[in-house]
Amino acid sequence: MEHALSPATLAELRRPRPYPAVSVLTPTHRREPENGQDPVRLRNVVTEARRRLEADPAITRERRNEVVAQLDRALAEVDLAHAEDGLVIFAAPGEHQVWSLARAVPERVVLSDTFLTRNLVAAQAAERPFWVLSVSADRVTLWSGGGEERVVLDRSGGFPLERRQVNFDPERQMRTGGLPSTFSDESTRQFLREADSAMSTVLREQPRPLYVMGDQAALSLLDEVGSVAKAAVHVPHGGLGHAGPEAVWQALRPVLAEESRKDTTAVVEELTSARGHRTYAAGLDELWQSAREGRVRLLAVEENFRTTVRELGEHLVPADPGDLDARDDIVDEIVEQCLETGAEVRFVPDGALGDAAGIAGVLRY
Repeated sequence: MEHALSPATLAELRRPRPYPAVSVLTPTHRREPENGQDPVRLRNVVTEARRRLEADPAITRERRNEVVAQLDRALAEVDLAHAEDGLVIFAAPGEHQVWSLARAVPERVVLSDTFLTRNLVAAQAAERPFWVLSVSADRVTLWSGGGEERVVLDRSGGFPLERRQVNFDPERQMRTGGLPSTFSDESTRQFLREADSAMSTVLREQPRPLYVMGDQAALSLLDEVGSVAKAAVHVPHGGLGHAGPEAVWQALRPVLAEESRKDTTAVVEELTSARGHRTYAAGLDELWQSAREGRVRLLAVEENFRTTVRELGEHLVPADPGDLDARDDIVDEIVEQCLETGAEVRFVPDGALGDAAGIAGVLRY
C-alpha cells in the first residue's frame, strides 16, 4: 500500500485517464473493536463500485471487465491488519493503486476521467511530512516522518551514504600542530559536501521541513560546507549515525513537540492580526467561497474537524450523512483548493481556533 505522496506522484494521479477511472474510499480503524467492521465495509464499497460499472451504459463490456480485474488486484493488496484511518483504491484500465491514509475519509465511489485526490492531499497536509538527516563522519541517513509517531528509512537521493573510515596520520597532525579530529579531516568535509548535495536534490523534488541530527561538530561542519543545514532545525544528539528508527524518533520527539507549539502560537497570532486588518475569515461557508476565489493566503484547520454539508444556492448548509447531495469531505476539498492556489495550510490542535468553528483563514484581500 502507498503512503508517501510526492509532487510527481500527485501530478501522475491527476492525469486524465480513459473513462472510467474509479476511486473507492472507505474509513478504516487502527484498533479493536472498531476495526472489526473494516472488512465488511470494504467489501460493500467495492461491490458498489462493481454495480456502478455494470450499470453505466457508457462503459463497454471489455473495459468494464478490465477495470473490475484491476479492482480485484487492488483488493488483494489491501492489508487491513496494518490499517490507518482511511483507505483509497484507484482503478482504471491497465492500472490500480492502494493508498493508506492517516486521516479519515468518507465512504464513497466516484467514476470519472481522473482519480479523486483531494483526500490524499488533505491527509498529507495534516501529516505535515518532514525529513530527518542523521549525520556522522562515516554515515548519513535519511528518514521520512509525519503523522504517526515514527520515522522510516528513506532511500531517496541515494541515501544512506557511507564511506570507509580513514585513519589519521599522527605525523601530519604533529607537523601542522593540530589535534586529531574526524571533523577537521578533508575527506570528511568532502563526504558531507556530497551528503549536502544529495539532500538538496531531495528537497527540490520533495520540499519538506528538515531536521538535522548529529553531534555538534558534525552539524557545524555540515553547515560550513553546504546549504541544507542552514535552513534546517538542528538537533544536537550524537550516536545516531548508525541508529535505528526508534532511537532517532525518541531523540526527535521533544523537538517536534516544541516546534508544533511554536507553530500553533504563530498561526493563532497571525489570525488575530488578520482580524485587525479585516483579512480574517472563519467558518466553512466563508472559507469555501474564499478558497474557490483563490483569496486564502493562510488556512488553519483543527485536526479532527470534519462535518457534512450540502450546497444551497451559493452557500453551504448542514446536511445528514445519508443525504444524496451531502458532501462529507468538504474540509478536504477546501484544503486542496487552498493548496492549489498557493495558500499555506496548517493543522492545529482541536480548540486552538476558539470561536472559529474549526476552520479559519487569512485572506490575501
